Amino acid sequence: MGLGPPGDPHRSAAARRDPHGSGPGGLPCRRAHGPPRADPSGAALRRTAAPGLPHLATAVSELSAYFDGRLRTFTVPLDWSLSSGFSARVLRILAGDVPYGAVVGYQDLADRAGEPGAARAVGAAMGSNPLPVVVPCHRVVASDGGIGGFGGGLETKRLLLALEGVLPAPLF
Repeated sequence: MGLGPPGDPHRSAAARRDPHGSGPGGLPCRRAHGPPRADPSGAALRRTAAPGLPHLATAVSELSAYFDGRLRTFTVPLDWSLSSGFSARVLRILAGDVPYGAVVGYQDLADRAGEPGAARAVGAAMGSNPLPVVVPCHRVVASDGGIGGFGGGLETKRLLLALEGVLPAPLF
């Protein structure tokens, strides 16, 4: 049994009960037909966030506000346990010292971390960032004026930098 279109007799009972393609608790999910339902406000996720994880609701709310252009500084507590050593040091400096709408070069970030000449290691640290957007690795750019790399893809990096006013907004 699958999802199939709404009139399909082979649809599962759960799919027949919810013809709109929502997942458990109303969370949007990919449907077998058509695009996924959007929930730009994050309301569905906030409604279903586990009561024992209050920071999840804060993170969803803050990310929604950021993407709506209403938030410039994240306050959600971060768990840094997935980073250590040089990577952790660089990510903490980035999170604390490079504000919304600003950029920093890989080499400059290496210098701030006390490791001159470690620009490539900064790039590796950005690639291992477990908290992208909140720890804004999209704000790290090449010293030659190039955009640099980004684990989420260069188009995503351009869109994030445009959101923050660093780059012009895309025309289409």
